[in-house]
Amino acid sequence: MMKRSIGFVVLVALWLGIIITGAQTLEFIPSSTVEENNSPQPRPAAAIVKKPAPVLYGIATDSLEIVEGVVERGETLSEILGAYNISPTVVANLVDKARNIFNVRKISADRNYTILHALDSAQTAQYFIYEPSQEEYVIYDLRGELNVLLEKRKVDTVERVISGEIRNSLYMDLVAAGGSPQLVNRFADIYAWRINLNHLQPGDKFKLIYDERVLDGNTIGFGNLKAAYFEQNGKPIYAIRFNEGNNTGYFDQDGKSLKKAFLREPLEFSRISSRYTMNRFHPVQKINKPHLGTDFAAPRGTPIRTVGDGVVLEATFTRGNGYYVKVKHNSTYTTQYLHMSKFAKGIKKGARVQQGQTIGYVGSTGLATGPHLCYRFWKNGKQVDGLKVNLPSANPVEKKYMPAFTALKEEVMQKMETIPVNTTPSDLIATDKEVTSKDA
Repeated sequence: MMKRSIGFVVLVALWLGIIITGAQTLEFIPSSTVEENNSPQPRPAAAIVKKPAPVLYGIATDSLEIVEGVVERGETLSEILGAYNISPTVVANLVDKARNIFNVRKISADRNYTILHALDSAQTAQYFIYEPSQEEYVIYDLRGELNVLLEKRKVDTVERVISGEIRNSLYMDLVAAGGSPQLVNRFADIYAWRINLNHLQPGDKFKLIYDERVLDGNTIGFGNLKAAYFEQNGKPIYAIRFNEGNNTGYFDQDGKSLKKAFLREPLEFSRISSRYTMNRFHPVQKINKPHLGTDFAAPRGTPIRTVGDGVVLEATFTRGNGYYVKVKHNSTYTTQYLHMSKFAKGIKKGARVQQGQTIGYVGSTGLATGPHLCYRFWKNGKQVDGLKVNLPSANPVEKKYMPAFTALKEEVMQKMETIPVNTTPSDLIATDKEVTSKDA
């Protein structure tokens, strides 16, 4: 009996040993060879890497929650920050602190903002970051003594070239070649007095060299239009940007200015809705009468620019004209701009203005049925059609600057010759090098 018990114990012991040994052996079998074990294996501790906290606007956010938003129309800073446990008293102190850095009154609708708040139940804001433009952002530090910083992003300048041939219109063909509406307008301003841009012919050619402003790989606008070329009926006309000391202008290959003493039109991106005429049916007064001006239809708020240098004679309101500005350019020429929604900052009687300066914004004040600008022009005290009057050109390149201009002209013309017509938007010269000489 005793032997049988011992034999049974021995068998049990041997059986347990086999199980334990097998279990130990399984620890070294790769998981891929164990058909029954399909559960995921834990990562070794050494392989777990904690990602660094994101840094926004130079601020580490490892202990902060990130909230992004857009300023709603009519929304105030107090309303935005009040939702994140910032009291009106703190906001008032912040406004005072920011006054000379970035006035909070300039915070406008449809601009982006970011709030960084604490990871607690109160969600108290630690930072408010507002972006007034793609190039700038304002950091409002809401901690402790409060602080405000205006920061600028690095914007790169790259030189671009585009070219093309007129098939439809200058606007359509230049944009199709890779240009922007702003670039079309700049090109049109330069050539407006030398070429009739409303009567271009198929086959006319254009080439442009200009600066493009790039932020984080994205185009945010263009800088200077350095040079342009337009060929009409086989005859080339160059526009070369050149600086004569305190004055920068565009000159053709002979050194003659392409600029007139006045811009052709006082608005960008607009259309003529009513021309100068001695007999027009007035849409408000319902009678036929002379219309001694040119109407430009444009959206409310469109900037109005003075067509030439001068002094503001009047900046006031009348029942018929609404808000208007009258500018005396010299003893011969005077212009007037009617039906504004408001004046631009600093525009008042006696203020000096420069060609192209914004003096007000399109509206429908006075006798107007909708937003537009009525542009009026006087020559020697008599109202004339501002789009037909023969105006003097600006001065050519001064003799003392001709050597520098000639060198620049040759450089530009050589570069233009290397640009094939119908260059696609991808055919770009990417360089920070200026096309102008250091004298330009």
